[in-house]
Amino acid sequence: MKNITSVLKNKYLITVIVLTVWVIFFDKNDLKTQLELRAEVQKLEEERSYFAKEINSITSTIKELYTNPKTLEKFAREEYLMKRDNEDIFVIVEGEKEL
Repeated sequence: MKNITSVLKNKYLITVIVLTVWVIFFDKNDLKTQLELRAEVQKLEEERSYFAKEINSITSTIKELYTNPKTLEKFAREEYLMKRDNEDIFVIVEGEKEL
């Protein structure tokens, strides 16, 4: 009992405990907020990595389209349904249900 009262009389220890509790729970930069921000930063870094890979992929595709005429023709036929004058195009759509 004497140890408890001596600890409670120590104003420096009480101040440190109160400040620690204040910083962990009540401050605008409390522990919960810091954890949420850290999770958001990690999510944004993952998105950044994904988009960097996408940019590299698209850049290589564009480079290939500018340098290879056969690739350009294939891309135009697949994406924009372009055709030559003597050809017919049949588009098959999967997943549609008939009534």
